[in-house]
Amino acid sequence: MLYFFAIPFTSHAALLYFDPGEANVFRGDTVSIALRIDVDEGECINTIDAVIHYDDSVRAVDVTRGNSIFSLWVEDPKIDEEAHVIRFAAGIPGGYCGRIQGDPSLTNEVVTLVFRSPGLSIGGGDKKKNARIWLDESSQVLLNDGLGTVAPLTTQESHITLSDTPGSAPVDNWTSKVQSDSDEPSDFDITLVRDDVAFNNKYFITFNTQDKQTGIDHYEVMEEPFSEFYTFKWGRADAPWIIAQSPYILKDQTLNSTIRVKAIDKSGNQRIATLVPDIAQRGISHNTIITYFIVAGISILFILLIWYILFQRKKRLLETINEE
Repeated sequence: MLYFFAIPFTSHAALLYFDPGEANVFRGDTVSIALRIDVDEGECINTIDAVIHYDDSVRAVDVTRGNSIFSLWVEDPKIDEEAHVIRFAAGIPGGYCGRIQGDPSLTNEVVTLVFRSPGLSIGGGDKKKNARIWLDESSQVLLNDGLGTVAPLTTQESHITLSDTPGSAPVDNWTSKVQSDSDEPSDFDITLVRDDVAFNNKYFITFNTQDKQTGIDHYEVMEEPFSEFYTFKWGRADAPWIIAQSPYILKDQTLNSTIRVKAIDKSGNQRIATLVPDIAQRGISHNTIITYFIVAGISILFILLIWYILFQRKKRLLETINEE
């Protein structure tokens, strides 16, 4: 495959473009196209809300964010194969102000899109020889000004030329990359949050990590009650993990549980982070209240039993004295 692209200079606060802008692909092969962002000098952005269209002459097979500059995903990338649309929304704490001057690496990636060219049909080639990839006019980038100001945005398309013939051997670099990825996602922490405004003042957690090889596929959360700590439930095959996104509202609002978050990349490699809530934050759980009532009830019954035994002894003693 031969790639080339050119990005002409235009005046903008932010520029969203595809890399490569032009690509030649053999039939049946895949191609990875990165969506990148540039910002004007002195400008910083912190949020992107994007809708990407692609022609039905190619198939979108995956979206990876392993090298994305964005770390908070309000809406994970989703492929709508029927509408030929890819949507996502993400943010970056502190904002992104462009690549550092002199940095040779392309540290401005938003996501990477993976497309597959259709094979040849029986009786001749597919008549569709080109595919266009472009951003919807509703796509937005917000400035990091604390006001949510919409940045003036310029977008550029990408075009894939589909060869009339298959290559000498199928090229599927993305699948090969997924199959060869044996590295776990990066270490990460779980942050416990409670806010007067968000989620009706309920406790929730936030989490995020990266996987530089193939990207994070999804997260799973498990709350393990302290009373079940020694059962090692989280490590069992039938462990009740729940697929979740950050932020995640905790089910145990008393915080009497060990909180675990599992990050799983597209190759199935896993990384687990653990959070044990501080004892000062914990409330009294429903089970604990029931236990207290049971213990209190047993204690009262025991006291009554002792009192009854002593009463009977005293009664018999008095009777003996009276008989004498």
